[in-house]
Amino acid sequence: MRGPIEDKQMTLTISRRRARLSLMTVTSLVALTACTDPLDFDLRGGLGGFSTASAATGAATAERPQPDDRGVISYPNYQVAVAERGDTIQSIASRLGVSTPELARFNGIEADVPLRQGEVIALPKRVAEPSPATGAVGTGPIQSGNVDIGTLAGDAINRTPEGQGVQTAALPPATTAATPKPQTGDEPTRHKVERGETAYTIARLYQVPVKSLAEWNGLGSDFAIREGQYLLIPVAKQAAPVAATVTKPGAGSPTPTPPSAVKPLPEAEPQKTVAAPPPVDVGEQTQTSSDARMVFPVTGSIIREYAKGKNEGINIKADAGAPVNAADAGTVAAITKSADGIPIIVVRHDPELLTVYANVTDVSVEKGTKIKRGQPIAKLRSGSDAYVHFEVRKGFDSVDPMPYLQ
Repeated sequence: MRGPIEDKQMTLTISRRRARLSLMTVTSLVALTACTDPLDFDLRGGLGGFSTASAATGAATAERPQPDDRGVISYPNYQVAVAERGDTIQSIASRLGVSTPELARFNGIEADVPLRQGEVIALPKRVAEPSPATGAVGTGPIQSGNVDIGTLAGDAINRTPEGQGVQTAALPPATTAATPKPQTGDEPTRHKVERGETAYTIARLYQVPVKSLAEWNGLGSDFAIREGQYLLIPVAKQAAPVAATVTKPGAGSPTPTPPSAVKPLPEAEPQKTVAAPPPVDVGEQTQTSSDARMVFPVTGSIIREYAKGKNEGINIKADAGAPVNAADAGTVAAITKSADGIPIIVVRHDPELLTVYANVTDVSVEKGTKIKRGQPIAKLRSGSDAYVHFEVRKGFDSVDPMPYLQ
């Protein structure tokens, strides 16, 4: 049984707790109002936890290419469709003549769910290439705008028949109307969303602004994404050429004094030959020690390291078409394909140890083939996808491949 004094003390304690709670609420609202960065929906530890807001401020990115009249953007290795207002998976499939269930399953979304205007839908297989008939300026996929003039000139000379000089012809008269040029640009990386990923974590992974990621893929204002969705990673905007500095006449470097007719010029000193520095590649180089358990499947640079639950292996970039070699002797246990139709090779080295080679092409072995250490089993793909995803697995669990390779 409490007395009047105890009841008064308890009432005072409850009042103090309510006052502290109100103060904390007001303080939190003031802090959110004063914050200039976008709200981070990927907070893990509440106040004081790490923030992914820095992903909103990254390198400048180029604008997404414009689709043709069908809403299709074509790259060398894949195509995507851009949804219009009121589109669904079913309407896009009908417009492009593809299977509605296959398109829905490939993008992890129901066929009748309304899509946002500008939302990117990955195509499981190629449709007709863009052309003037589909509203595109040029014919075929978007290609890189970089042209090697030296190579073009050398090829032209090599194609000249032996014994004949290089033939010349008059240029056609210039026209006043400028002909629109086909779109050019780098092929963006296509990322398949895994469970637990957010737009912020993906933007931070590829070091691009989350706003650009949303604009390229037609995301909503909440940046919501779904498991199994394909996202285009924005490509970096090329820096504008630096303008040459022009000085006024008489300014700049002083004019050298002309040599005297009486005093001869000094003899020129022989020039010293300086050896060019060796080329330096960005990224960790793939070098195998002599006592390593395995060898690297390709010689190149590691562009993505092992991260349990995020990247179950390592990605090694090398020249397009380079051979992909077996890391160690074993037997081809399986050859399958990804959702994109890209081959995946699994090699068994002992009852528990497996290696996986993904994102390859031109597979040269079959299931059950016994292979040797370092034997070519496939090749790297072309374009910006010239890398191999390499995994080492003990049973069903992935492990870090680096201890086996060094």
